[in-house]
Amino acid sequence: MLHLLILAGAFAVSSPSLPALERQVPPASHAALEAGIEAWRHAVASSAVSRADVLTVIDYSRPSTEPRLFVVDVASSRVLFRERVAHGRGSGENATERFSNLPQSHMTSLGVFRAGDAYTGAHGLSLRLEGLEPGFNDRARERAIVLHGADYVSDALIASQGRLGRSWGCPAVRPAIAKALIAAIRDGSLLVAYYPDADWMRRSSFLERELQP
Repeated sequence: MLHLLILAGAFAVSSPSLPALERQVPPASHAALEAGIEAWRHAVASSAVSRADVLTVIDYSRPSTEPRLFVVDVASSRVLFRERVAHGRGSGENATERFSNLPQSHMTSLGVFRAGDAYTGAHGLSLRLEGLEPGFNDRARERAIVLHGADYVSDALIASQGRLGRSWGCPAVRPAIAKALIAAIRDGSLLVAYYPDADWMRRSSFLERELQP
């Protein structure tokens, strides 16, 4: 299958194959994956990211009890990680129902992020996220929104509470894979926090439909 080629600086980058990726994720997350690839194309074409080799999509339309974070190897159109991820406690219980860009909201933010640098903090190795969408996630640095490992992302908590634990707005993953996941996407790759929010989908400059092949 021919892939769309995108010029990024002096290089032509092949877009990942949506049909190939759809075979690797649940059908309920196909819309999130499609939006993520569309955002990746725009980000690479506009040099909004410095790494085009991987793409991370978090599908917040799915409950926290289901794998909803997917890391895609672009060149091979292969899903490298399929993981559960926690959302902010202000955003809902098992379902992620509300989003915010405001400090102290303890809510998850929607939209397109660039993975920044890694550092060691209160949760161990953590990954700073840079929000690229004004009004939706551009206060991520101010809010200290980072990807990190957390003990409350566990099968045991799902069994006892019917959901994962919740963060103060950060996407948190199980500690056992946090280091490997952060190493795979750090320093300039794209992360898309998806939800079929009409306002975001209408206003996002990363979801321009003419970018589709």
